Formats: sequence, C-alpha cells, structure tokens
Amino acid sequence: MATRELTYREALCEALREELIRDERVFLIGEDIYGGPGGYGGAFKVTKGLTEEFGDRLLDTPIMEQTILGASIGAAMSGLRPVAEIMYEDFLALGMDMLVNTAAKTHFLTGGQYSVPMVVRAPCGALGIGPQHSQVFTSWFMHVPGLYVVFPSTPADAKGLLKTAIRDPNPVIFLEHKKLYNVKGEVPDGEVLIPFGQARIACPGKDVTVVATGYMAHLAVQVAAELAGQGLSVEVIDPRTLTPLDMETILASVRKTHKVAVVAEDTRRAGPTAEIAASIAEACFEYLDAPVARVGAKDSFIAHNVGMSDFVVPGAAQIEAAIRQVADWA
Repeated sequence: MATRELTYREALCEALREELIRDERVFLIGEDIYGGPGGYGGAFKVTKGLTEEFGDRLLDTPIMEQTILGASIGAAMSGLRPVAEIMYEDFLALGMDMLVNTAAKTHFLTGGQYSVPMVVRAPCGALGIGPQHSQVFTSWFMHVPGLYVVFPSTPADAKGLLKTAIRDPNPVIFLEHKKLYNVKGEVPDGEVLIPFGQARIACPGKDVTVVATGYMAHLAVQVAAELAGQGLSVEVIDPRTLTPLDMETILASVRKTHKVAVVAEDTRRAGPTAEIAASIAEACFEYLDAPVARVGAKDSFIAHNVGMSDFVVPGAAQIEAAIRQVADWA
C-alpha cells in the first residue's frame, strides 16, 4: 500500500476531515477549535482549516469543560457523533462526573436502550507549561468500566485509531501527547481502520521486551535502535489502546525474551506500569528471568522549568537504564 509522510497533527486532521465527509452526523466541539481565517484551530492547530470546509459543524465553545462534555453526551444519545476537544487532558478533571457517571454508564443504566458514541480528544504530557497543563493520567480512565482509552504514538496510528474511535458506539478517551504533534511518519493512502485492543510490535527483538505507551513508545524505539548497535536486541511493544489492553501480544513477547520493562509517563504509583507489570507477573511468572522493571513519572508535580520537568518525567536515559537493569540480571 502506498504511503505519504505526514505529521501526527496532519494525520489527526486528515482523519477528522474524512469522517466529517463520510458521516453527516459527525461534528466537532471544543474551545478555540474554529479553523477558518484568523482561527487558531485548537490549542495545537489540529482543526486548522476545517471550518472553511465544514462551517458550523465545528462548534467553538466557552471555557466550560463540563458543558462541552455534557452537550456531547446529549448529542450522542440523540444520534449524532460528537468529537469533543478538551484543550489539555488535565481539564478532564472538570468533567469527570459527566465522563464517569454519565457517558460510561448510560448504556448499562438504560438496559442497552441508549449508547454514547462520542470521542474526547485531549492533548497530554509534559512540555514546559506547568503542573496544570502537563499531566498524563491514563490510569484514571483505565479504571472506569465503559470507557475506551486510546493513546497512539505514530501518525499512522493516530489516523487509523481516531477513525475507529469516531465510528465506535462507545465513549472513547483519545489521548494525544503534545510532543508527538510535529513527529513525522508514513501514513497509508486510502482508508485504514486500526482495531482497538491490537498492540503494535514497534521494534522486533529477542533479548528484552519493553512495553511503552504514547510518547514513551516513541522514545523506546529510539533507545532500542541505539542498543541494537551495542549488541542488545530489544523488542518494543506499543499497546496503542490501554482499554482494551492487548495482553496476549505482550505476554507472547515476554515468553520469548524472559525479561521486560514497562514504561509510561503516568506515575509509577497506581499507574499503567503497575497494572501491566502485575498482569505479566500473574500470567508469565515462570518465564521471567528478572523482576519486571517499571519506568514512570515521579510522584511529584510537573514544574514550568524544563529541567525540573525532565527530572520528574522519564526520558530516554531512564528507559535505557531499565533495559540494562533487566538485561544484566544474573
């Protein structure tokens, strides 16, 4: 299949445009998403240019996250397909009641009479903009039955998973790491939908397995390439979706390598690394030749200062150290 090189941002915009064309029920809603002349196109310009083509199917809103989510839920229950943009994932805290007690539970509470087919896009991750605009808390949403949690790390996955999310009959939390927006990658021509619950083997290897989410998967691939030149073969698994989580692909890799590190930008305490590591230990204990290593953010706030931010959030050096730790285990 032919491909084109797109940035992560361009891939997301292309997915939104294609779905707006395909299904007249789809509309976009959020703060500053107006993408026409003089418009910003969202905090990170993903919707730039779409207003000129789709007009009032892009609904610019006041700074009222609970209202954005509540309106999206009502629209979804009425048969529309809203894609809500929340400017930063941190601000989803303002709409947690809408997400946890309404969007996630409506199908169950109505005996299947109503579904909530909505997507909530949220930029996340540290980028030197302080403790209220930099968090990654995937574990909050992984904990809630009824919500899907999607976290793509490449432009191709961003497009394919967003198109799948828009067509899904359930509420989807779609996380986009801010450091990935300018990352370029090959995106297939034509329509490619990526199923939920299907991990990607980002880098094949035989000595150590690394399970890494979001931007950490991007870094893990870079580290694996560097270590390959030093004779250490690292297999990187990118789950792509955290709910549902493709444990079968992860466990198959662990049974092959016998050593594993789990990496996420969320905190180590009660974060996705804890869940994945526990699941590996439970299902693959007899295959492990070393304790499962975990790399995550420190239990601290993320400062505006980039140096302090980098101290709290894991980077390539921490990922490499964890790989070497399990690789050298006697």
